[in-house]
Formats: sequence, C-alpha cells, structure tokens
Amino acid sequence: MISCVGWQSERVKVVATWLAVTAGVSLLGLYLKGGVELKHWKRWKKKKKPIRVYMDGCFDMMHYGHCNALRQASALGGQLVVGVVSDAEITANKGPPVTPIHERMIMVSAVKWVDEVIPDAPYAITEDFMKKLFDEYNIDYIIHGDDPCVLPDGTDAYALAKKAGRYKQIKRTEGVSTTDIVGRMLLCTRERSVVENHNHSSLQRQFSHGHSQSFEDGGSGSGTRVSHFLPTSRRIVQFSNGKGPGQDARIIYIDGAFDLFHAGHVEILRLARGLGDFLLVGIHNDQAVSAKRGLHRPIMNLHERSLSVLACRYVDEVIIGAPLEVSKDMITTFNISLVVHGSVSESNDFQKEERNPYSIPISLGIFKVLESPLDITTTTIIRRIVSNHEAYEKRNEKKGQSEKRYYEDKTYVCDD
Repeated sequence: MISCVGWQSERVKVVATWLAVTAGVSLLGLYLKGGVELKHWKRWKKKKKPIRVYMDGCFDMMHYGHCNALRQASALGGQLVVGVVSDAEITANKGPPVTPIHERMIMVSAVKWVDEVIPDAPYAITEDFMKKLFDEYNIDYIIHGDDPCVLPDGTDAYALAKKAGRYKQIKRTEGVSTTDIVGRMLLCTRERSVVENHNHSSLQRQFSHGHSQSFEDGGSGSGTRVSHFLPTSRRIVQFSNGKGPGQDARIIYIDGAFDLFHAGHVEILRLARGLGDFLLVGIHNDQAVSAKRGLHRPIMNLHERSLSVLACRYVDEVIIGAPLEVSKDMITTFNISLVVHGSVSESNDFQKEERNPYSIPISLGIFKVLESPLDITTTTIIRRIVSNHEAYEKRNEKKGQSEKRYYEDKTYVCDD
C-alpha cells in the first residue's frame, strides 16, 4: 500500500514537471511570437513612412509640361519637394530668366502635386547640397526627366545622384518648353505688323493649329516652332480633380483667356477660391481670344491653357471653351453663387462694351470685382521678352541646339 502511494506521488511529480515544461515552452513561444510580430509591426510602420522625392528646375514661364513633370514625380513618392533655381544660377547656365524667382515660387507652390518648395536651389546637384537634401529634407530620391541636363562644362548635372543610387527618371512631356514658348512670342512680335498691314487673318491660327506660313501667305517663313500639342482625354483626366461640388457648395466662377499662365493668374484664382467652396474657371476659346486681343493671340492654344489652369491647386473644375457672356442658363446649370473678375486684366472696359459679358450676374447681384494682388498680365510677359529680345534669342539659340531633335517637324500625342 505504501509503495503504491509512493508510486502515485512520483507520478504526480512527473505530470507536474511535464505541465511546467509545457507551460514554459508555450510562454516562450508566445514571447518569441510576440517579438516576431513586434518586429513585423516595426517593419510595417517603417514602410508606411512616406517616400520623399525631390525635383528641381528653373520653372521659367511655367507651363503644362512643367506641371506634368511634377505630377509624374509626385507619383513616385508620397511627398514631393521642389527646388526652384535662383535667378543668378539660371543666368549663368542658360541666360536671363523671363520670370523672377518670387513669381516662379508662386507658380510652383500653386501646383496641386507639390508639397514643399525650396527657394534658390543650385542648378547642379553638388555633394554638399545632396547631403543637405538627404539629411535635412529627408529626401529618398532625386527625380529628373529623361532629357539630358548638361552643364556648361559638358558634365551631367545629376551625376552625383546617379552614383549614389538615389536617382529616378520620368518621361519628358514632348511638344512644349520655355524655349519653344519664347520662340512663339518672338515670332508673334515680328509678324504682328505684317498681319495688321495685310489683314491676313489666317496667321491667328498659326499658334494654335501648329502650322507655319511663308511670306506669300502673310507669314515670315522663319520656321519658328509652334504648338505641336495634341490633347488626349487621358491627359485631361490626369490633371483633373475628379470631384464635383458638394450639394450645398458655394460655387465661384471666374473666366478669361489665361494665356501664358502666370503668377498674376495664380493669385487672382487664390483669392477667388477663398470666397467659396468650389472654383469653376471658364477658359475662352482661341477664336474669342483673337477677336478681343488681336490676331497674334493667344500664344498658347485652348487645351494648353486648360491644362495649366487645371494643374493649379486653387481650381476645382474648368469649362474648356467657355462662352464670353455669362448667361442665366449657365448660372443655373452650374449653380453659380458668385461671378468674379480681377481688377488687373488685358481689358477692364467690359462695362463700356456694347454687350457687357457680365450684365446678367450684375443684374442678379452676384458679380464682384476682386483687387488683383499682382499687376501682371500676359502682355507684361510678352513685353519682357520684347525688351530683351536679343538676350532671349541668344538663349534660345544656345538651348535650342539640344532640343531641336524633340521639336523639329514632329507632332506629339502626350498620353503617358
């Protein structure tokens, strides 16, 4: 009997030991599993940190090609930081800029895909500046287009970033460049007197339909490049917000040509957007602009102008080819709460016109003139070119050599 009790006691001890070991192993497993899960969580958290990408540029006379580059760069990361090259650096490397740094800063900051802007960035990525980007701005990758960016000494401006393995490339938007636009304006000023003297209305479409003319047709035959841009529905969708106004949204409407989209345009759009919940922008067609401002205008065609406006963060929607007159039907259809107009524009004598385009909203008490923050118009930009035409022609000649293969005798469909 005693031996039986002793045997049972030993059995209890063995079972207890086995249970303790099992529990210990289980707790160790939970601990290790928890550690693994914690490790995975930390890795997941690290992955969730937004990728910060950097893109720099002159962004002189900013156009839809610049905006599309920034859109593509933004798609490569979670946050886009943009460096705007200083006036001095541009002058040293390319020739004098058309728009000064403070205007270029306004333009870049207003692009809907830009999160942060660095003023006075260097033209070339130096070791010191690259270290600053990585350490202070937490940049993961440096972005540039697939077109060559060569310094005056013949070296690659992004060689260091490529060597560091922190370089990514995007596709260049064909069919437009600042050099191209300056060329259009120089042609415009040379041909204006010819057109006015001979009354050849066909030249007005030269800049919008991408064909040049000879002297026999009233043109100069200079061969200056004109717009080769062909819009696609995909590009318009890429630039659009894709959202309509809310049910009770206060919709603000502003219209115009928005030719050579500039800082003055951006600032008046910013003020207009602040007056409501949704900003609708009407963009007049090429024929309407030519009729009001001369046969040599617009410089940019309707779809080029539309994309530039759509890229602005203050704009919610555009009407491509909007009518000059704001009608009652238009106000009702778009549920417009207020129609606004800037105090600075190409022509502010609309109230003296035989048919005031804003007579309906004025009669309804929903029209307001906004004090424009900047005294800049499209004519201002053109005058800058004309007053320094020799310097800009030299700049075009200098830069045009490397761009010739992109534009000469080509028509482009931009659908990337």
